[in-house]
Amino acid sequence: MCSSFASRLSLFLTALALVSAQAQTLRPPAYPLVTHDPYFSLWSTTDKLTDSPTRHWTGRPQSLEGLIRVDGKAYQFLGAVPTTYQPILPTGESKPYTALYTLTKPADGWEKPDFDARSWQSALGPFGDTPDARTTWRNSQTHKAGIYVRREFTYDGKTDPAKLLLALNHDDEVTIYLNGTRILNKPGYISEYIYMPLPAEARQALRPGKNVLALHGVSPGGGSFVDVGIVNPVISTAMATANQTGVTVSATQTAYTFEAGPVNLRLNFLSPLLLDELEVAARPVTYVTFETSARDGKPHTVQVFFGASATVATNTPGQDVITDAGRTAGLRWLNVGTQQQPVLQKKGDNIRIDWGYAYLAVPEQAGTQLTPGSLATLKAAFLKQGTLPAGQKTSGPAQEQGLALSLSMGSVGTTPVQKHLLLAYDDLYSVQYFGKNLRAWWRRDETMTMPRLLETAEKDYARLRQKSSAFDAQLLADAQKSGGKPYADLCVLAYRQAIAAHKIVAGPKGDVLFFSKENFSNGSIGTVDVTYPSAPLFLLYNNELAKGLLRFIFDYSESGNWKKDFPAHDVGTYPLANGQTYGEDMPVEEAGNMMILTAASVQIDGKPDFAREHWPTLTKWVGFLKRDGFDPANQLCTDDFAGHLARNANLSAKAIVGIACYGKMARMLGDEKTADEHLTLARELARRWMQMDADGDHYALTFDKTPGSWSQKYNIVWDKLLGLDVFPTEVARKEVAFYLKNQQPYGLPLDSRRTYTKSDWIMWTATMADSNTDFQAFIDPIWKFANETPTRVPLSDWHETTNAKQVGFQARSVVGGYYIKLLADRLAAGR
Repeated sequence: MCSSFASRLSLFLTALALVSAQAQTLRPPAYPLVTHDPYFSLWSTTDKLTDSPTRHWTGRPQSLEGLIRVDGKAYQFLGAVPTTYQPILPTGESKPYTALYTLTKPADGWEKPDFDARSWQSALGPFGDTPDARTTWRNSQTHKAGIYVRREFTYDGKTDPAKLLLALNHDDEVTIYLNGTRILNKPGYISEYIYMPLPAEARQALRPGKNVLALHGVSPGGGSFVDVGIVNPVISTAMATANQTGVTVSATQTAYTFEAGPVNLRLNFLSPLLLDELEVAARPVTYVTFETSARDGKPHTVQVFFGASATVATNTPGQDVITDAGRTAGLRWLNVGTQQQPVLQKKGDNIRIDWGYAYLAVPEQAGTQLTPGSLATLKAAFLKQGTLPAGQKTSGPAQEQGLALSLSMGSVGTTPVQKHLLLAYDDLYSVQYFGKNLRAWWRRDETMTMPRLLETAEKDYARLRQKSSAFDAQLLADAQKSGGKPYADLCVLAYRQAIAAHKIVAGPKGDVLFFSKENFSNGSIGTVDVTYPSAPLFLLYNNELAKGLLRFIFDYSESGNWKKDFPAHDVGTYPLANGQTYGEDMPVEEAGNMMILTAASVQIDGKPDFAREHWPTLTKWVGFLKRDGFDPANQLCTDDFAGHLARNANLSAKAIVGIACYGKMARMLGDEKTADEHLTLARELARRWMQMDADGDHYALTFDKTPGSWSQKYNIVWDKLLGLDVFPTEVARKEVAFYLKNQQPYGLPLDSRRTYTKSDWIMWTATMADSNTDFQAFIDPIWKFANETPTRVPLSDWHETTNAKQVGFQARSVVGGYYIKLLADRLAAGR
């Protein structure tokens, strides 16, 4: 027993040493802290943990705060208090309000204070057709005049107008008046509340006493929303901060070190996303560990405060919440959730969860207190005495509520003192699947509760810390061996992000469904052309999850709800998977993707059972590819932001590889005739492709061969990975040599039309290279982008190659595609 323990301890320490010794020099664009699914995902967007509030991946503050009190002196080490906005004229983000409005064009002077608007309707704002709207207003196809709104408010004259901000959210154009003076016309649309200085015209028009704000909103098409207010920003008083001395990001952990006066503090966030243990990976539980020790060899009295804002359980900060408390075996917990609990009632992209409950739990031990309430009040009590007052259930706006605990570390000397807590989220139901609400994988047994899960997670704490550290070290070493140190750094950075952009759900048949969300893309759920680039990570580490990315698309076609002879683009808008909501199909793209990924999955399995289960559907799809795939009509591909393209050579290559994949699967099924037919056809088409697309030292963007055009032919990489032998090796060699001559400082452009790129596709293109030297030549600029981008958000996969700025997208699952080189090495070793 002792020998076994010593062996495990030695392995654990070796893993820690490896992680420390190989700690990345890469500065992440954002640091993952709590990473489980598209709703439970918190990040730090500054290099110092105290330079900004922690945020949901969408950028909204979801504040975690940490203080350490050493011999009575307190230091902040985690988070910064988010700016709060005291309403002069509130927006619906803080609470509903009553306003007068009309949907017909009013008489002249409608914006002036003395206008008689008694004929207008009175209703609750905001106005629009989104979940946040309280009164319906639709676009100009329904309401041609737009919407006119009037609101009265009182200004006490005490706050300097120069300090006030205009708060607004609009879709589309809005024109705003204050006391009859036009103060702003803002075209276009935004998808969240922004705060901008009150315009000079507004500062001059504002007067003590009664004021009238009026607005005209128009929405030519699409969604509609308008909300405007005036607020006074309240910035918290700064306090002493601990001196941050280091930060390391590994695959499953982010670890910080601080000096707080005479005491060292180590802070570790562990989201144990160990994909070889599906039950563990599916748990929405993060461990936060505090380790303190004296720097000067003397004993010091130390207490730690940790607080979580109730906004972690709301979409907007003004939603009303209620807290609760309880105990389970060995643990105490608090939770917080909205009073209304609108389960699965919201869908969309820039949306945070407002149903279910966030949990803060801690092992039962002396000197530990858990209290809900105002974080400002609880912090003040902790600063004064190192403890928290006894607390009862509380309620109120989320921005004013939170969960807090204090930990007594006791008298701390040179021997480290370590304690931990657990952060978790119970979403009750995760996804609506063709009208049926589905539970998360961990809750598929209806008797399972979050307190029971926390009990299990607590018992697993020591084992998971050890195993996660060993896994982190192994992943880093494997990736470095496969592609070099910069490649390893990027794989580490992508790991938690790729997994946490999905939700593991129990399907109606009890099988695994693994739903992605198109984060800051369009909010779709289960998008096939997002699954395609994401899949390498899951093919590598858990093929059951890779199948879980495909099952719902097969189900959709086989249920009869999707009647076309190619796959759907998506199954809805997250979290409602009730059928495709994207406005246009991507026929060749999705058919090729499903064929290729199914073939990859059965190759990983080493048996064709998964393909056999869906063979009639695959046969229908390959028929479409043979008919329409080789010379694609004008259509979108996964790079839809680049626009429609006819005769797309890279899309044609996908169709060819897809046909070959069908042949490969037929051979695994023992149907040699069908296998030979499709593999022969694919090889013939590949040679025709070469003739039609050749353009001197490279292959063109389209078969039209516009002079000088080119594109990354990243789809051909699967020919290499799956050993299909369809495209002659000269194709990849010629393309790679051409690409290396056309790189920009921050990467290879996607194609000749623009200088922006997709980093996931660069990884695939690089994997087509024959030599590690060439591979690393593609990777180094991506590392440089991640390290130097001025856009501090969870890793964007769409950036500008000339200046490293984000073009769009963030926190998406597609960075799982970075693992394609590791996958290629594994598949090559298996052949």
